[in-house]
Amino acid sequence: MQSWLSKLIYRKRRRLCASLVRTYREISFASVDELWLKVVDLTDVSWNPLFKSTNVPLGLVPKPGLIFQAVTRFWPIPIHIFVERVNPKQMLSIRVLAIPGIEERITYQVESTVCGSYLSYSVNLRGWLSPLVWSFLRPYADQVARSLVEAVEQAALQAVSGNKKSLDDSCFDF
Repeated sequence: MQSWLSKLIYRKRRRLCASLVRTYREISFASVDELWLKVVDLTDVSWNPLFKSTNVPLGLVPKPGLIFQAVTRFWPIPIHIFVERVNPKQMLSIRVLAIPGIEERITYQVESTVCGSYLSYSVNLRGWLSPLVWSFLRPYADQVARSLVEAVEQAALQAVSGNKKSLDDSCFDF
């Protein structure tokens, strides 16, 4: 009788541990270098619909083991972010530790193709609160990859138009 009850409790406990994995992929005309520089710039998260600011010093390159704080756009309580893996110009993996009962792993992957560059944004939520958190987080997570690509492309277009304007100003009529 006791072993049957313990198996039932164990089964119910296993059902409470949920894992949600979503991957979003965007194509960009920007180069891999431009995308990578935007991904690893942890001080500028203005493009991110989830994070408002970080406490990372300007110019710090992310390395495995780096722990920093970020403030989300939802509540002003800082959360801890841990950099897990970095493959230069390929992949950045971070772990977000916001509240007990939920663990979020975010992976950015950048790769070059014939028709442009691909940005892959993966979200992995684990813990018993993951279904509840995902219901609030999903509309914003859907926008992260697109927002990053748009920010990089807009910066590239501004740089090109700035160079064109400076070339037009330097021309002389004889």
